[in-house]
Amino acid sequence: MSKGELKYLSFSPRDEEWGIVTTSIGYQFIEPNREYPLIGHPQSYNFNTNGRKLNEYQLVYIIKGKGSFISNSLKQQPINAGTMILLFPGEWHNYSPMKKTGWHEYWVGFRGKNIDNRVKKEFLSKKNPLFHIGINADIIETYKKILRLVKEDKQGYQQMASSMVLHLLGEVYYRGINFTLEEDTQTANKINEAKLIFKENLGNAITAQEVAQTINVSYSWFRQMFKKHTGVSPMQYYLQQKHLLGKELLSTTNKSISEVAYQLNYENVSQFSSFFKEREGVSPTDFRKSFS
Repeated sequence: MSKGELKYLSFSPRDEEWGIVTTSIGYQFIEPNREYPLIGHPQSYNFNTNGRKLNEYQLVYIIKGKGSFISNSLKQQPINAGTMILLFPGEWHNYSPMKKTGWHEYWVGFRGKNIDNRVKKEFLSKKNPLFHIGINADIIETYKKILRLVKEDKQGYQQMASSMVLHLLGEVYYRGINFTLEEDTQTANKINEAKLIFKENLGNAITAQEVAQTINVSYSWFRQMFKKHTGVSPMQYYLQQKHLLGKELLSTTNKSISEVAYQLNYENVSQFSSFFKEREGVSPTDFRKSFS
């Protein structure tokens, strides 16, 4: 039997200063051969044959069934269970389940300057509104928690609900990237192998070309794929790991700074100190003092 629930959230100017407010939360379980949408919305939310535009963002999570999605920025795409749809304010879109399958969906609406900034910095894009993250019980439970929170209507619930939305966005961003990358298991295995080689050689001189040769791939392919999977070049990753190990040794051991420099394969303390201060903003000596 088809069913659903919809709650609209109130918020004050003070709530908006938090940087994000939650505007709506709900779910629809549409069984095969039933009309969509099931729940009556205000006019600005209604679907029609020409699609719609919203004045907010929405995260729509399809957990059962199949359908399709289309927007101004993306041609029509099939939607399967395990897909998260990110809707953007002012962006025309249309989506619906297939008649023969129906679908189950959760959604949450939100807006605010924090989200606008993420879009401006291209963490989120109208050109890529679909995230194939699979079925995840924790994400479903987050939607349910927001719904329960709204029903309780306690002081400060807007901030708690909006923080859960930010958590959802982080989950979607993380899982979307890794779900896509891990589909190519062979490449993912090569990159993981390279990362391990870098970590095992933080005390040695090693180049990205040598690592590429070790894992039996071309350097150009290695550099391109490594950055795609990690967000940084191979040598940037290597230097990041050196920096992290330096911080660990300085904060958790009694080794002198010269011993730490030697363990990380620096010729002298001065060279290590310059490297460390450039990345940490303080010298190794001052960094260690902060743990005294």
